[in-house]
Amino acid sequence: MIQYRRHREEVLTYSRMLSADGYFGPASGTGGNVSMRVEAEGGDLIVITPSGKVYAELSAADICVARFDGSIIEGNPAPSIETGMHLAVYRNRPDVNAVIHTHQPYASIFALINQPIPPLFDEVTAKIGPVVEIIPHALSGSVELAENVASRLKNGCNCYIIQNHGALAVGLTLQAAYKHSGLLEKTAQAYYQALSTGKEVTVLPDYIVCLLTEQLKSEQQNEIARKMQLSISGKL
Repeated sequence: MIQYRRHREEVLTYSRMLSADGYFGPASGTGGNVSMRVEAEGGDLIVITPSGKVYAELSAADICVARFDGSIIEGNPAPSIETGMHLAVYRNRPDVNAVIHTHQPYASIFALINQPIPPLFDEVTAKIGPVVEIIPHALSGSVELAENVASRLKNGCNCYIIQNHGALAVGLTLQAAYKHSGLLEKTAQAYYQALSTGKEVTVLPDYIVCLLTEQLKSEQQNEIARKMQLSISGKL
């Protein structure tokens, strides 16, 4: 417990914040999950919320620490049923160190109408990327869902919508992933309301999108390079 206390408390903190935001559904619900990657000798670890626990009742001791092969290091409850989905992100996106899966209201609308969200705002595009793509539906916790998630990660964006399910936000840190989740909800709400007017919705010009995402790509590449250097130097 002592070795990973800081990581477990960080996951707990953001889980409670997301629950308070209404991003996990009812306060008494157990939907959604939060995780972070921990670099460690012998291989990366995942620190993730447990399965079937009300967020308001969680303690740091409930947060699970596991190896990427699924074996548990710390935590009494079983890890989230969506652990496989989180691991699919970490295995395919070395720049990502945190994953948040939510059932936030406005993003969930687009999960139901199966419609991606285009680049609409400068500050949002600069942080989450040029498009919020749709990940095809599969049953929660299934290998197929993890594979569907992995199939959409190459675009380098930080937010996705899971068809008939919810949303996914990723980031270099949990703080960043949390902010991306909020930016997604802001954009989804504005886009939904704009579409409801029946008028044409304007999107950002392509050249602006390219300019805005250059910094995002640079941050991701720097994180990948840092990890490669650590691996080469034998510090991981």
